[in-house]
Amino acid sequence: MAKEKLKARIMDQRAIRRVINRLATEILEKNRDVENLALIGIRTRGVYLARRLQEAIKKLEGIEVPMGILDITLYRDDIPKKGITPEVKGTEIPFPVDGKDIILVDDVLFTGRTVRAAMDSIIDLGRPRTIQLAVLVDRGHRELPIQANYVGKVLPTSRRERVRVRFKEHDGVDEVVITEPEE
Repeated sequence: MAKEKLKARIMDQRAIRRVINRLATEILEKNRDVENLALIGIRTRGVYLARRLQEAIKKLEGIEVPMGILDITLYRDDIPKKGITPEVKGTEIPFPVDGKDIILVDDVLFTGRTVRAAMDSIIDLGRPRTIQLAVLVDRGHRELPIQANYVGKVLPTSRRERVRVRFKEHDGVDEVVITEPEE
């Protein structure tokens, strides 16, 4: 991976916690039938965000919404271009998706290609009643007509910049930063 330099720190642990609580509240306001609700986190950091949303919903409603993990590796459309051998980590969805209101969760919404791949993967598992999208950061630059239903922060960026979401469980720290390649 190319060296990157820090350009800006956008969110710290406290800000991320506040955003997650707000997202959980918005999800509950739109989905009154919580018995039909399920969260699916896209590997890798979408999983950590989904777990935190699950915890926030439990605190707010006293109900544990089912949660699954989605690996979209085999649904990606850029693997042949990159000439890499994909590492499949597996999908773990311990509930039927048929008829569910699925909240698809990812850390950053960028081109929309990851979300398209995730929706294809979910549809292969069954027919949910709805698929809604929750993201911590929407950075723009869409290549597909995909929009999040729940957005923690809209963060306009240049294509050169990178938005890095880090969670304690994976990275040792909770933060959102913007980086760019070093010259």
